[in-house]
Amino acid sequence: MSDVRARNAGRSGQVYLRAKAEGRAALVGYLPVGYPDVPTSLDALRALCGDGDHPGVDLVEVGLPYSDPMMDGPVIQRAGTTALARGVRTRDVFAAVEAVASAGGTAVAMTYWALVDRYGVDAFARDFANAGGAGLITPDLTPDEAEEWFVASEEHDLDRIFLVAPSSTDERIIATTAACRGWVYATAVMGVTGARQQTSSAAPALVERLRRLAPDTLVGVGLGVSDGEQAREVGTFADGVIVGSALVKTLLAAEDAGNPADLAGLRSVVADLAAGVRS
Repeated sequence: MSDVRARNAGRSGQVYLRAKAEGRAALVGYLPVGYPDVPTSLDALRALCGDGDHPGVDLVEVGLPYSDPMMDGPVIQRAGTTALARGVRTRDVFAAVEAVASAGGTAVAMTYWALVDRYGVDAFARDFANAGGAGLITPDLTPDEAEEWFVASEEHDLDRIFLVAPSSTDERIIATTAACRGWVYATAVMGVTGARQQTSSAAPALVERLRRLAPDTLVGVGLGVSDGEQAREVGTFADGVIVGSALVKTLLAAEDAGNPADLAGLRSVVADLAAGVRS
């Protein structure tokens, strides 16, 4: 681990480094704020963090539901669309971040840029940082269009987590990783997100390119991990294992069963994933 890598890690990257010091990948868990309703979603986000007897995720990724979720698969789309219909608002992300912090966790947000732009870039960064948030993952914002975000993230000490994909050129990878603070999100499946039965063969190849082109960059991989064994596999080559749809599915199943406040399924999947990255 180079000094440069540690200095540029940011708060969310430091979470990765703590996991690396334990000889494992970090586990990053995604849930949207507002599903099945805002209060229950806050309980679910706290549950992601585990407790004294059961490890949880290392880093919480709070999703902001959006009306045109271009990159979200059907599971996350369904939860997000329902949350919007039930009245979730952009400002609810601040309560979500505070809920994670109250459970001893660290949170970043995954958000389409229009939501931040509409709220006001500096105002969003200020309020997000004041709530305890560590940074933003911005799937539809590229570094060459992010000047206002660069200024606001520097002002409020927030991490910038941009995305790369198998289709990214070497030049784009170099520019994107240089713009990141914290870590880079490697989306190793082309198209929309979602849990899959098998991990992608493109993931190791993409991470290998990142290691070669940007050796001082921490890499989180999102490719549809659905269980502990897949988490273990991805953790053998990535610094972070990102899980979303498999977690959201448990909330959808609880509501379909008529008990939307039941988080037992969520806790069970988190426990399996946490065991996976630790094996």
